[in-house]
Amino acid sequence: MKTCLLIIATLLCFTQGNAQEKKELSRDSTYNNWYYVSREKLYQGLKDTKTDLVFFGNSITERGPWQELIGGKLKIGNRGIGGDNTFGMKARVADVVKTKPKKIFLMMGINDIGRGLPTEWSLKNYEEVIQIIKKNSPKTKIYVQSTLPLNEDVIKYDYLKGKAQAIRNLNTGIQVLATKYKLTYVELSNVLGEGDKLLEKYTSDGIHINTEGYIRWVEYLKAKKYL
Repeated sequence: MKTCLLIIATLLCFTQGNAQEKKELSRDSTYNNWYYVSREKLYQGLKDTKTDLVFFGNSITERGPWQELIGGKLKIGNRGIGGDNTFGMKARVADVVKTKPKKIFLMMGINDIGRGLPTEWSLKNYEEVIQIIKKNSPKTKIYVQSTLPLNEDVIKYDYLKGKAQAIRNLNTGIQVLATKYKLTYVELSNVLGEGDKLLEKYTSDGIHINTEGYIRWVEYLKAKKYL
């Protein structure tokens, strides 16, 4: 009887282990889609173009009119790619800092969260992105910006609902990395949001930022003398 119970327990553990392994493997960490390829082709053509500041991230970064809002004599490089995750960013960051920009502003992770990727995966990639920048452009000052909260009252994507805790966990990890590498952590959650909620006046779909939001974002960066 004891032998039978032991065999059953072993089989259960094996089945659960296989199920967990399949679940891990089924998580979508791909990034090399048609849009990524098209934007990366553009950025490859610009990789030798000298920039002073670089904004690096996903669609929230890509949609930002950084050059127009910051202006002056500074040359701004917008290196956002809509839909990109931390795996895709890790793959392309070395070329982004090839010309040794003075500063780079990172915003990463919301697409990882949308796909249900583990926070530890995102933070591992985030740390490797930091390491790549420091290795390839050691004098570039790195600003790690918090992942923005969402607004579920207007959000149009079901896969992004119920993610407040995941965003908090990611931002906690990003702060730890900022401390570890002595980087500037830019807390935007209470600039464009209130607690765990992105302010409706700064968004139309609950995740992306409108013009007023970008204006407020840049005002904050200027007020903190990050620009």
